[in-house]
Amino acid sequence: MKKVFFVIVVVLASSLVHAQDYSFSAIKSGTGKQAIVFIPGFACSGDVWKETVEALKKDYTCYVLTMAGFAGVSPEKNPSFESWKMQIARFIKEKNIEKPILIGHSMGGGLALAIASDFPYLAGKIVVVDALPCLMALTNPEFKSFPDKDCSEMINRISAMNEEEFARMQRMSAASLTTDSSKFDEIVNWGLKSDRETFAKMYCDFSNTDLRERIKSITVPSLILLEPHFKNIEAVIKEQYKKLSTVQFAYANKGLHFVMFDDKEWFMNQISEFIKE
Repeated sequence: MKKVFFVIVVVLASSLVHAQDYSFSAIKSGTGKQAIVFIPGFACSGDVWKETVEALKKDYTCYVLTMAGFAGVSPEKNPSFESWKMQIARFIKEKNIEKPILIGHSMGGGLALAIASDFPYLAGKIVVVDALPCLMALTNPEFKSFPDKDCSEMINRISAMNEEEFARMQRMSAASLTTDSSKFDEIVNWGLKSDRETFAKMYCDFSNTDLRERIKSITVPSLILLEPHFKNIEAVIKEQYKKLSTVQFAYANKGLHFVMFDDKEWFMNQISEFIKE
C-alpha cells in the first residue's frame, strides 16, 4: 500500500511544473512535440480547460496556468496585466517551450494577444476565446487608457464586501456567463476562492488595457472564437481587430462567455482544426 501511495505522489508531483518564481501555478500533461499554453480568464482556475486538455493531451504537451490570487492560488504583491504578460513570456523562454500555441479565454485571451504582440516570435499560433483588444471600447470607441490608473477605490469597495455580498455578486456574474448549469457552482467557487485585492486590482487593470494598436505587431496565425452575441456587432469587433493582419473569426452557435462549456463540439472542432493546420 505504501508503495502504491508513493507512486501516486511521484506521478502527481511530476505533473506540477516548478513555477514558484512566476505569478501563476502551472500543470503539465501530455508528451506531444507541439506545446500548448492554456491561460484562463478573470478569477478562473486552469480547470476551465480540463475537458479541452483531456481531448488534446494525447497529441500535445499542455501547460495549464492559474494566475496568482485566482481560484485559490496564493496572491502576489502588486499584480498587473503587464507583469503577468512578462512572466508568462519568461516562463516560456526559461522552460524552453518551443513556439507554443497560446490559448487564452477572456482576460487570458488578452494576455495571449499581448504576448504575441510584444514577443512576435515567441509563440507559434494564438487562439483568443471570447476576448477583445479593448473591453471598454465596446461602449466607448474613443476610449484611452490611463497611465498608472488608481485602482484603490475599486479595491476598497470589493474588499469591504461581506462574504454574502461577494458571493451574491459571483452568482449574478456566473448566471450571465454560461448556459451550462452543471458548471455554475464551479465558476462561482473560483471567484469565491480568489483573493479580493487581486480580484479588484486585475478587474480595474484589465478594464484599462487597450491592445488595439499593439496587435499590429502580431505575426502568427490568430483564431478569435466568440460567443454568438458578438455576431450582432460584427463590424465593431472587426474594427477592434483591424490591425491584426493574421486574424480569423468564428462565432459559436449557442451559449455565452464560457463557449468551451456552452458549445463544446463547435469549440473543440474549431480548436482542433486550427492547431493541426
